[in-house]
Amino acid sequence: MKELHEKAVAKLIRNGFEVFPVEDVQAAGTLIRQQLEALQPDSLSFGDSMTLYATGVVDWLRQQRPYPLIDTFEKGVRFRELIERRRQALLCHTFMTGVNAISASDGSLHWLDMIGNRIAPIAFGPRHVILVAGVNKIVETPEEAYRRIREVAAPQNVARHEGMKTPCAVTGRCSNCSSPDRICNERLILHKCHPKGRISLVLIDQVLGL
Repeated sequence: MKELHEKAVAKLIRNGFEVFPVEDVQAAGTLIRQQLEALQPDSLSFGDSMTLYATGVVDWLRQQRPYPLIDTFEKGVRFRELIERRRQALLCHTFMTGVNAISASDGSLHWLDMIGNRIAPIAFGPRHVILVAGVNKIVETPEEAYRRIREVAAPQNVARHEGMKTPCAVTGRCSNCSSPDRICNERLILHKCHPKGRISLVLIDQVLGL
């Protein structure tokens, strides 16, 4: 695993991503707060990510409000309003979220998404993107990355959301369904970071997220 980790970091840096290996979620949270202090974003938003939540950064932002936050998951807010906030988040200064899988062989990053609000800002819009991931997201090849998402991340992600009626919510296995609740609708692969350094990855030496 250590060799795979080191290989992934080297390839990601070669592809123009900034990579910050840290030991645990506490160190990750401290580092992200330092990054935000350096960036001084005039607008900030985030995509759903259990790993990002684990760092404590989201709770800190909600409680302290050190920067203008577009909270697209605020409890008690109507869904239509949250969708409108997600549109606004496409052009925020800094966007944060997690990663579904990392391919060590070519240093590419992989996601599947339901409506695209998490992956669209990664690809284009915000001036800066901060990603977080546990080392369990690292696999050898792009093919393994896609398989990991379909067979591990997606079924577990569906299971943590109440009321999602997909086959994988029952079986725990992907059946490439046509359910209205299907979450594997849109795919993003980042082969390179353009412009160089726009995207930073905080890579945590723990098993985190899905």
